[in-house]
Amino acid sequence: RDLTDINLLECFIQLRYVDLSENKLQDLSPLSSLTHLLWLKVDGNLLTSACMQELPYLQIISFAHNRIKDMEGITHPRLANLSLKGNKIQTALGLSHSQLFSLQILDLRGNKIESTAGLNLPKLKNLYLAQNAIRSLEGLEGLGDLTTLHLRDNELETLDGFYNSMKCLQYLNLRNNGITSFQEVAKLQALPMLQALVLLDNPCSDEPNYRLEVLVLLPRLQRLDKELYEQDERAEANKVRQKRQEEEKVRTAPVEGGEG
Repeated sequence: RDLTDINLLECFIQLRYVDLSENKLQDLSPLSSLTHLLWLKVDGNLLTSACMQELPYLQIISFAHNRIKDMEGITHPRLANLSLKGNKIQTALGLSHSQLFSLQILDLRGNKIESTAGLNLPKLKNLYLAQNAIRSLEGLEGLGDLTTLHLRDNELETLDGFYNSMKCLQYLNLRNNGITSFQEVAKLQALPMLQALVLLDNPCSDEPNYRLEVLVLLPRLQRLDKELYEQDERAEANKVRQKRQEEEKVRTAPVEGGEG
């Protein structure tokens, strides 16, 4: 409706659900009197900030496709689902960890983020970071409840930054990054519950025996690039793994005898 002014909403203090998408809003301050608000959608406006007065019951907000540059000033204590996809955010620093203790779903797809530093939100379950410019994984060790992590279409060349404290992570999408070697894939051994991995469109996915090599390194994996591992693939991977372990033992065994 091309709205630029929502002052009229200040009177409707009992509103629970508000959708103001596809307008021309630059200011959300009139919403501060809507203290019963549960759900807010303001996609496709002209907002440059997500900063708002704290709303005690707000559980879901979508700020998708605005012009927001940072994540300062988001402090709603019951917020469980936050979307900031398609904005101009360059850093994840600025999220209020002490106040966003209920946040479970965070969508930051299609921004300009270069590092994951600042995303240490302990209750987070689903984190969507596709289509950014992420080169380094930092500060993920506190994400003990995270089950799903999307990092498709980024600029990762190394996979440092995963920790065994990420004990619930089951699904990891790394499609279309710059992972060239299986030594990097081996770093995912730190993830005790990883079951589904997407590595398509990385240089390593063009290597010979790609599926087998990944399973040799990650024996608990159930699915690679959306395809389940079959029993015969598992058997072959076990053989290769055992053979390599034996070769490694021989290689590192102390040489007996020697000069007296």
